[in-house]
Amino acid sequence: MRVLGEPAFVLHARPWRETSALVELLTRAHGRVGIVARGLSTPKKQPLRAALQPMQWVRVDYEQRGELARLSAAEALDNAPVLVGERLLAALYANELLLRLSARNDPAPAVYDLYARLRGELGSQASLSWTLRRFERDLLEALGVGLPWDSTADGEPCEPGGRYRLDAETGPEPALQRLEDSISGEALLALASDRQPNATALSELRRALRRVLQSHLGSTPLRSWGLLEDLSKVRPRNQG
Repeated sequence: MRVLGEPAFVLHARPWRETSALVELLTRAHGRVGIVARGLSTPKKQPLRAALQPMQWVRVDYEQRGELARLSAAEALDNAPVLVGERLLAALYANELLLRLSARNDPAPAVYDLYARLRGELGSQASLSWTLRRFERDLLEALGVGLPWDSTADGEPCEPGGRYRLDAETGPEPALQRLEDSISGEALLALASDRQPNATALSELRRALRRVLQSHLGSTPLRSWGLLEDLSKVRPRNQG
């Protein structure tokens, strides 16, 4: 199958053999696509190498051959946001999360649109922690495993002053006491209504959503989580 002029975001690229690269793209019409880009070491291929950097928005031509496609052409559609520090780590985290949770060649336009939104927000002055919590919430929904954030599995509405535990399959469950892995009803209601909560609630959401994501990732945690943990110890007020 030959695909022409497909818009895509670059999630990851790594060297392959002596002159080529293996690239993971998030496309609008075909979902995540693994591509072999050949002959990148020549001077004439410098624009192509530049276009195949993580978070770059590109238009690509490729031919699908089994699991991996072969790249014919790629051009950058804009300038990727210049990210440093915690925002760069957040971008790496989002890319790694998509690589782990999305299947190849499974169309997911909602995931593509979500990534486009995240890319713009990471390049802005928006709260990084809240940006990531919204991304995690909406990614779960786009992948078909979203949760009822404002009500329990029994259909009871969450109370602002209540304490809950997040089950990855059914959503909030009442917690009989303030356990370390519990979360306030206020934090859940803020997430459900897309309203940025205070720093304490954001911290609770971070821990709770990580447990939900881990249940879908399996036993191997994300490498970027360790980097974000290290950064949060240095800058606790801006943890991702």
